[in-house]
Amino acid sequence: MKNLIKKLKNKTAVIGVIGLGYVGLPLCLRFINKKFKVIGIENNLKKINQLNKLKSTVPAIKKIEIKKALGKNFIVTNKYNFISKCDIIIICVPTPIKNNKNPDMSYIKFCASKIKKYLRSSQLIVLESTVYPGATEEYFLPIIKNRKFEIGKNYFLGFSPEREDPGNKNFSIKKGNIPKVISGHSKKCLKIMKNLYKNISSIVPVTSIKTAEFTKLLENVYRSVNIGFVNEMKVIANSMGIDINESIEAAKTKPFGYKAFYPGPGPGGHCIPVDPYILAWKAKKYNVQAKFIELSGNINKGMCNYIIFVLKKALKKNQKTLYGKKIFILGLSYKKNTNDLRESPSFRLIKLLKRYKCRVTCADPFLEKSDQNELIKNKQIYKITEISKKTLKDSDAVIIVTNHDKFSYSLIKKHAQIVIDTRNSFKYKNDKIYNA
Repeated sequence: MKNLIKKLKNKTAVIGVIGLGYVGLPLCLRFINKKFKVIGIENNLKKINQLNKLKSTVPAIKKIEIKKALGKNFIVTNKYNFISKCDIIIICVPTPIKNNKNPDMSYIKFCASKIKKYLRSSQLIVLESTVYPGATEEYFLPIIKNRKFEIGKNYFLGFSPEREDPGNKNFSIKKGNIPKVISGHSKKCLKIMKNLYKNISSIVPVTSIKTAEFTKLLENVYRSVNIGFVNEMKVIANSMGIDINESIEAAKTKPFGYKAFYPGPGPGGHCIPVDPYILAWKAKKYNVQAKFIELSGNINKGMCNYIIFVLKKALKKNQKTLYGKKIFILGLSYKKNTNDLRESPSFRLIKLLKRYKCRVTCADPFLEKSDQNELIKNKQIYKITEISKKTLKDSDAVIIVTNHDKFSYSLIKKHAQIVIDTRNSFKYKNDKIYNA
């Protein structure tokens, strides 16, 4: 333990990061900027090739940053035998849910089984992926256990939940201004965790790994519940002819007891749509039913059905039905000004529109050409194009799902026949713009 702490203090420790996505890649760069040598391990060969060609796979990271990092202090590979060269192993892999809303631990299982054969003494293994309380010690640890080593004595285990917010220009891993909640399997494990993470941000130690796991779910379920609440308020407000966004702006002038959340088509990403179900699943193991939490998840998931309801209503005003219509969806990523497609409500909406035999065209300026081709090949979307006077006029309705800054809202407002706005994109509305 002393030797590992010494390595962290003099920055000779080699940091291994598994999973080079929205969390893993910025984390690599943060440690590199703090003069550590980093080995990035990624299963996706396409990502590895892109990085080796000095092309960023994350919009918030510039090409020049990849260029500066690669070489002496940073290598990327898909070979897990590099684990033996690492003093620290940080795991940042996805943890989605299955169709039955139970946690899908397959990525964690695969990762644990791959690293097990290359583990050696005096290593710290850290899980950053969002998991249910108990997963690190009850699920992950038994897989990596080795008779040669004793946890807390000659190898170490910790959990520190990722807190990255893709597209957030004010707070990021890269800037190091998001405090890190840290935990360890034992006091020795926690001591090493402190010495690791204090290099890249302020730290918030908690008493157990379970507490840290629960903290992450608390943060995300808090958001899910509030988003679900404001989405339901939007439905009520719309039914009464009230602009929910005007009410929110008025309500947030109260200096206490109110925090503004904004309605939309339902949250996306790897956390908010998923975590309520992860926590509810675990709660059931303790004979607790998380009614309120599950309800918020269901409300958010059901917002695409509400968009269809508003769309039908708008078309009816124009003496049209939804069946077979040309629908133009603006924004495929779940969040503005990113290319992150994970759990995006756009795809749920497209599935619903396909039931009505709609011809769906999409526009998203942040989507890579390779991603566009893959979506078309997999028949997830029919066509991707750009916003123009013609594409807007040729569509029976335009649905703004993601309010990217690159979209020309004046062009949309002028030439679209019907606009279904799920993001309050227009300050001044007209009779062809419908809130949904």
